[in-house]
Amino acid sequence: MSQIQTRAAPDPKALAEDILAGNRAVLARAITLVESRKAEHRAIARELVQILLPHTGTARRIGITGVPGVGKSTTIDTLGSNLTALGHKVAVLAVDPSSTRTGGSILGDKTRMARLAVDPAAFIRPSPSAGTLGGVAAKTRETMLLCEAAGFDVILVETVGIGQSETTVAEMVDFFLVLMLPGAGDELQGIKKGVLEIADMIAVNKADGDGALRARSAASDYRAALHILAPRSPTWHPPVVTISGLSNEGLDALWEQIEQHRAKMTATGEFQKRRADQQVAWMWDLLQQRMMEALKNDTRTADRLKELELSVRGGETAVSMAVEEIAGLIGV
Repeated sequence: MSQIQTRAAPDPKALAEDILAGNRAVLARAITLVESRKAEHRAIARELVQILLPHTGTARRIGITGVPGVGKSTTIDTLGSNLTALGHKVAVLAVDPSSTRTGGSILGDKTRMARLAVDPAAFIRPSPSAGTLGGVAAKTRETMLLCEAAGFDVILVETVGIGQSETTVAEMVDFFLVLMLPGAGDELQGIKKGVLEIADMIAVNKADGDGALRARSAASDYRAALHILAPRSPTWHPPVVTISGLSNEGLDALWEQIEQHRAKMTATGEFQKRRADQQVAWMWDLLQQRMMEALKNDTRTADRLKELELSVRGGETAVSMAVEEIAGLIGV
């Protein structure tokens, strides 16, 4: 008889009780379940999120992005420390699709968030180190809900990767902050229009010392750029501010703008609608992922899928014809 004993599966109800009690060790274990690829772990995670759902939704969800070198980690560390000093509980999450290729930078970021890393009112969690952007984002959404249930009332979601990750994060938060460097000039030309269109605020960082004048000039350029774009909301026109994450300048005013945004959007009902729309969009994203997984793992169609892929690659079969046949194989 085998002497090896299998560990009992975690009880979602017990996990939920510990998370609601603010047990950080259990919160970390629960997030690991969410990130797991094992079917049994994912089933437990789904049940856990369902149990905790009534205890979520009250936190301020803020996305933060910026080009490498803009000072995201320093700004988050300072802003987060300001907020914990005011009595808030802050969770920092990262969306890092690049981690599958390069190892990512979040671990380095965590060491640069020196104050938050040791702050008992803060929690820093890197994104999963494997999976597509969609998969990482889905896990970040669930992690966000677990952190809210654990009592964290400010969730800062950092985009470590570049490109599509900005749009993905903007679709899961209430407020999207874009950090920029002083000296707009050439940088302004290189900014994707899409990033400006989804920004709720632009903050020009490193506006201290010799950089203060250049930061004010850059802010003026960004304001001019925003004027020619239609804002996401008729209620809110994205402000452009100057800050210094390093010397803690302008961050109190930045937070006041974030609070004003929430108040104005709530008063018009846009806040509630955005949250509801995000939930429905998340549902469809998850459904699409599940359907793609089912298709790729279906033994009945696996061989034909490989044949069609080779045929399309070789230019022998039109893409539309291949898709039609695949759809027929699965009855859609």
